[in-house]
Amino acid sequence: MMKSLTVLLVILWLQLSWVWSQQKVEQNPGPLDVPEGVIASLNCTYSDRSSQAFYWYRQYSGKSPELLMSIYSNGDEEDGRFTAQLNRASQYVSLLIRDSQLSDSATYLCAASTQCSPDTCSLYPNPLGPRNA
Repeated sequence: MMKSLTVLLVILWLQLSWVWSQQKVEQNPGPLDVPEGVIASLNCTYSDRSSQAFYWYRQYSGKSPELLMSIYSNGDEEDGRFTAQLNRASQYVSLLIRDSQLSDSATYLCAASTQCSPDTCSLYPNPLGPRNA
């Protein structure tokens, strides 16, 4: 019998730019109950067309969020079992987790930035940790 994998999806808007924005982000779906071995799909929509960079973080219970993936242009960005997909025309970013495993049970966070690009900024790997000036 296949074990059940619970993936809690919580998408937060983490404002990573220096200027406050009226950005609106919505999550779909909410908490997921995913059997092991299948593809889990997490989606995030955003309202600000000037968003340039998108980030997926994973947070295990009782731990700080860690940067999982980033994507800067339309299409797919793969890293092992994880794929980030960006569609600027539809204003959504998705995270696909192939061959889901019990160790994938975590809170997943979606973030965007209007002022970062691959050549102009880098993120501290823990968004709740100290920033270097």
